Amino acid sequence: MKFSKRVLWKLKNKNKKLKPSRYKKLKRESLRGSIKGTSERPRLSVYRSNENIYAQIIDDTNSNTLVSCSTLDRDIRIDVQNGRTCYASRLMGQKLAELSLKQNITKIVFDRGPYLYHGRIKALADGARAGGLQF
Repeated sequence: MKFSKRVLWKLKNKNKKLKPSRYKKLKRESLRGSIKGTSERPRLSVYRSNENIYAQIIDDTNSNTLVSCSTLDRDIRIDVQNGRTCYASRLMGQKLAELSLKQNITKIVFDRGPYLYHGRIKALADGARAGGLQF
């Protein structure tokens, strides 16, 4: 089901029975319909929790994960104490770019999921761009 932004807001405001998790799922599905990863341009998918941030580069045609990274990784944990900062997200984006360049992945499609392009998500994208990935 693809919904426009206007329809999503109407559903959220009109129907009080629509739970936030259901709304988030509808929003993610409407975004996912337009973003697909191929073998030439895989998809960089981002998940953000309250404590940490996780990212993986996925080839949707073969349905496999090529590279993954999170703020729980040892290399990033050494530099930062807390995984919920923009600095940690930027470091993780640079590390993800370094790992993907080792596998000859230079061009990707950015999938922010249901999250706004702001704060930690933007810091991760900026770190990946600084590391050498092209969106």
